[in-house]
Amino acid sequence: MSEPDEAPISPWVFRDHGSTASVRRHPLARVAVAAWILVLATALAVGIWAWARLCASLPALDGERKVAGLAGPVTVERDALGIPTIRAASRLDAVRALGFVHAQDRLFQMDLLRRASAGELSALLGPSTLESDRVLRVHRLRRTAETAVEQARPGERAALAAYCQGVNAGMAALGAPPWEYLVLRQPPRPWREADTVLVLLSMFVTLQDSDGGAERRQGLMYDLLPAELAAFVSSRGTEWDAALDGSYFPLAPIPGPEVLDLRTRPAAVQADHRVATAEDPDDLMPGSNNWAVAASRSRHGGAMVSNDMHLGLGVPTIWYRALLEWPEPSVPGGRRRLVGVTLPGTPALVAGSNGRVAWGFTNAQIDTGDVVVLEPAPGDPTAYLTPQGPRRLEAEAETIEVSRAAPVRVEIEQSVWGPVVGTDHQGRRLAFHWVAHEPEAVNLGLSSVADASDLEEALALANRAGIPAQNFICADSSGRIGWTVAGRIPRRVGFDGSRPQSWADGTRRWEGWYEPAEVPHILDPAEALLWTANNRVVGGASLALVGDGGYDLGARAGQIRDRLRELEAASERDLLAVQLDDRALFLERWYRLSLDILGPAACAGNRSRSELRRVLETTWTGHASVDSVAYRLVRELRVEVAQRALQPLVAACARAGENFPVLRLPQVEGPLWRLLAERPPHLLAPEYADWDALVLASLDAVAARAVEASGSLAAHTWGRRNTVRIRHPLGRALGPLSALLDLPLLQLPGDSHMPRVQGPSFGASERFVVSPGREACGLFHMPGGQSGHPLSPFYRLGYRGWVEGEPTPFLPGPAKHLLALAP
Repeated sequence: MSEPDEAPISPWVFRDHGSTASVRRHPLARVAVAAWILVLATALAVGIWAWARLCASLPALDGERKVAGLAGPVTVERDALGIPTIRAASRLDAVRALGFVHAQDRLFQMDLLRRASAGELSALLGPSTLESDRVLRVHRLRRTAETAVEQARPGERAALAAYCQGVNAGMAALGAPPWEYLVLRQPPRPWREADTVLVLLSMFVTLQDSDGGAERRQGLMYDLLPAELAAFVSSRGTEWDAALDGSYFPLAPIPGPEVLDLRTRPAAVQADHRVATAEDPDDLMPGSNNWAVAASRSRHGGAMVSNDMHLGLGVPTIWYRALLEWPEPSVPGGRRRLVGVTLPGTPALVAGSNGRVAWGFTNAQIDTGDVVVLEPAPGDPTAYLTPQGPRRLEAEAETIEVSRAAPVRVEIEQSVWGPVVGTDHQGRRLAFHWVAHEPEAVNLGLSSVADASDLEEALALANRAGIPAQNFICADSSGRIGWTVAGRIPRRVGFDGSRPQSWADGTRRWEGWYEPAEVPHILDPAEALLWTANNRVVGGASLALVGDGGYDLGARAGQIRDRLRELEAASERDLLAVQLDDRALFLERWYRLSLDILGPAACAGNRSRSELRRVLETTWTGHASVDSVAYRLVRELRVEVAQRALQPLVAACARAGENFPVLRLPQVEGPLWRLLAERPPHLLAPEYADWDALVLASLDAVAARAVEASGSLAAHTWGRRNTVRIRHPLGRALGPLSALLDLPLLQLPGDSHMPRVQGPSFGASERFVVSPGREACGLFHMPGGQSGHPLSPFYRLGYRGWVEGEPTPFLPGPAKHLLALAP
């Protein structure tokens, strides 16, 4: 019997790598091998092509490039960290060159920023960002940006045009688009002038309440709770206040049992207080520290400014370091020199020094938006009342483009005061009136601060800058220091803006903006010190003017103030040490409370509690240190006690169907500690015999969760929780390749209510200390490098210095690369 022409293919064919005859005898095997070779060759070719494209997208560091619009030659020197020193023949040429290097190093970041505020991320990133786009498209900020460009003053318009020319030239000079566009399979769009304003507006979105959530919570409390209870829970200040003018707000009195008695009215506790917010409220507030020391308190006789702006951390970092220089006859020495941080997508020096003044920012947390209750017109529920009579809401449709998916249509209801952002517990529509909707509140006026020659001039220019409201602290080369609020402040008439109200009868409204002379200023303080940390800075008439947008607790500001008061002859390194202060002063009393409650009676016969007390006593360092178990446990205890003690008081708000996390009230520490200190029995939930029992139950719960999360109490360190994760926005989508993009995971000290603010993905986006005219003595940190390209030598440089608090220089170092830009 003869063999068949072709035998079935057996696995041994592919295992016998030493036999070529077997392959020749089996045509299908030859086909399979050829297919594998083709696949490998294709993969290799694609890999080589992708690598070539990746390398081609690296920024130019040396040589010469042409830039349209330049009036003269420009040099761009880069030091060992990639920091550019731009020397130009004019300011506009320096701006063009800045746009060029921004695009070369950070184009994808700039693209995300302009798209984010416009609600256009999904067109690039796909459905994952659709919800964010829905929320922000309501504000139609692209229209605001386009109008702001049209209304810009001639000098600002020229700077916008020059910057755009530079960005587009920098984009064109890349050998290939940045690698992110290769992954997303989309080309980058050209840069337009309105895009720069959109990047600026992205900071409004980041730093301000864009839907009136805090104001709505305040209104809900006063609508549904007895007035005495609402006033107590929503305290305006605490014993931690650290205002510059020394003002304090006394706590409202504890409501009596005639107002609320939880022991006799347990129905008021129906909302489950144990359903805590999954997010930790202390990680959510974008903010900053800044302070100034006048010449009389400094070692070298010059005033100093310290600034660390706290934002979400990512790759690349939000700021871009630069030094810009050009001839200017009006400046001593004949040359203007600016050094500090810029925001990619915009041409201004955000914070730094011009040699005569130095400045820095913290988010002011003043009131920059109002929720307007739309009163339905009688007999016509589709209309609402205005001072000019009934009006109908304007319905507008916006289309959100979505990469790899169908477009999504969004219906927007627009009132004369702003877009409808929701309804209240009574079903009434709510509109939001926000400074970011007003083109005249958004401008490039921050660039003018860099022209200031002294303290008064800098403060006045800051008042007119079209930026999110900021605490602006400044020092000048004569040794003086000052503070004001930078950004436009609305002039409210007929109300204080603290709660949603109707504007229908015309008695409540905005009437333009406060002029610089009307805005609060503090110059040459008697202590020769200034400090802000997102806390309330002023009281009285000044507070009434700026309003309360949700000031942070004053504990951090107070710790800074007290450290500064200890310094008599401060140096830059002394101020850096204040920035890195991670002492847990705020939680000290909570630590003592935990030990008091875990006394002999509570621990008798209970090994878990005895172990908890032992761990607390032996691992408390007095700092938010990475190896401290006690710090983490005490921090979690405070959150647990707050939920159990305060959530029953606001149960009516939760029962109204509203998301009401009581811990989001910024001054909540005041009423919380007052309850623990005075222990009113009528405000204690009936499940507890006394207030000690509530704290003890909280300690038990915290310990049990710690063991569940970490395996043992001993392993439940603060460092495990506070592991910094600085990621590229595309990192997660790329799986294992994210390790090439993200910065190393490291456990870091620090937390919210102390100068060294640090969370897993939140913290100091930069740190600097500088004296105007003495920049060579200045210090600087940034949590990442200058370049957004992972193959660049400047991608990660600087990260270790930021982590370790190393005193690295404020000025760029010697030039390592030289790029010439020619007309």
